[in-house]
Amino acid sequence: MPLPQLLTIALAEPSPLQAQIIRHALNELGIRNVDVFHSGQALLQHLQQHTPDVVISALYLPDMTGTELVYTLRAQPPHRDRPFILISSETKPHYLNPVRQAGALAILPKPFTTAQLDKALGNVLEYLNSDPMLNECDEDFSMLKVLIVDDSATSRRLIRTVLEKIGFEQIAEAEDGSEAVPLINATHFDLVVTDYNMPHMDGKQLVEYIRTQSMQFTVPILMVSSETDQRRLAAVQDAGVSAVCDKPFDTAVIRQLVRQFVAERS
Repeated sequence: MPLPQLLTIALAEPSPLQAQIIRHALNELGIRNVDVFHSGQALLQHLQQHTPDVVISALYLPDMTGTELVYTLRAQPPHRDRPFILISSETKPHYLNPVRQAGALAILPKPFTTAQLDKALGNVLEYLNSDPMLNECDEDFSMLKVLIVDDSATSRRLIRTVLEKIGFEQIAEAEDGSEAVPLINATHFDLVVTDYNMPHMDGKQLVEYIRTQSMQFTVPILMVSSETDQRRLAAVQDAGVSAVCDKPFDTAVIRQLVRQFVAERS
């Protein structure tokens, strides 16, 4: 299990000044093992021979974007679950949402604070150190059934990985609400984890269906979404969602909520 000071970092940052700032912030947190690359391709070549604990990247690199970099990682089996942190001055959802959908564990602003970086790395450690053998719940999660609904395959995989680390073994997946409905009608689930923005049938419509038309209207529903419109989120809560988490999500929060849901149903 990695300790904070033992984390190995691969950083893609074209600006020497920004790279120095990030390295200094990491050093302040006790992390010394940082390899800096000034292009995405250079970092990818490094990954052919090395397996850092975390990849950190700027959004705009000379040969690709951070979005393209993370999706390239997700397409490579050895690195598809590699923790990824984006550091960028970009604030437009149009540019950041694809990174969220790719399963980034954190998106930090430029400039960021040491506290923000520390929190992001804490989420990475929680993700890396999750172990079903250390589960403190009396409930045997391996016997429970979970449905993940998200149109992003990379996002589904990240959520599945987190749930597996907690101890879940019986996990079904659907790409949107319309694909989830037949599964819900055919299988008793102990938990549903869904995105908001999906084609054909979105998360709000799925929550409404489960609460008003399905036989398992009391199943806990956790929404993990990049949606920021407070009116739409309020409508989802009115529809009966059990909890809402942002993308990128905090692994510790997911673990806590899942344990809470299970305890309430036991």
